[in-house]
Amino acid sequence: MIPLKVLTLIMANPLQPSVLVLQPVEDAPAGKARIVPIWIGPSEAAQIGMALEQVKLERPMTHDLFLDALTNLDARIDSVVICGVKGPVFRSRLILSQGGRLVTLDARPSDAVALALRQDAPLYIEERVLDAASFPFIFKEERPEEELAAFKTFLDHVSPDDFGIEGP
Repeated sequence: MIPLKVLTLIMANPLQPSVLVLQPVEDAPAGKARIVPIWIGPSEAAQIGMALEQVKLERPMTHDLFLDALTNLDARIDSVVICGVKGPVFRSRLILSQGGRLVTLDARPSDAVALALRQDAPLYIEERVLDAASFPFIFKEERPEEELAAFKTFLDHVSPDDFGIEGP
């Protein structure tokens, strides 16, 4: 199993699916990685977004209620494993820890991730699923200092003549 992290959540309007983008935590050449996009509905995206931002509402939402029930049963989220994919549909297992034993539940990845984020539980993906569902991703190396220095040099040496405009 390969550890995962949430790279980003792209929230769309209510009529379009949102995308949860996961990234394996693995050795990769600098600036390159793989990503696993999972299309989710707006409600699921909202729940994951609240978990990512650690939003606490006055009344418990469904995921908060579930975690409260687990806590009162002396259980907690041990981990989440993305264990299958068929077309655009992913499968996952929610692993609970209670009294020294592990309990495995079938869960939608969006629900499992929303719960795991709330309890800071690790996310994993099976290697065969990663191989089947991942895409290469190249990160642009950000060099804001170099870009700003080049822009400042440009500004220091630019004149209206460079644009075919007569100066004052």
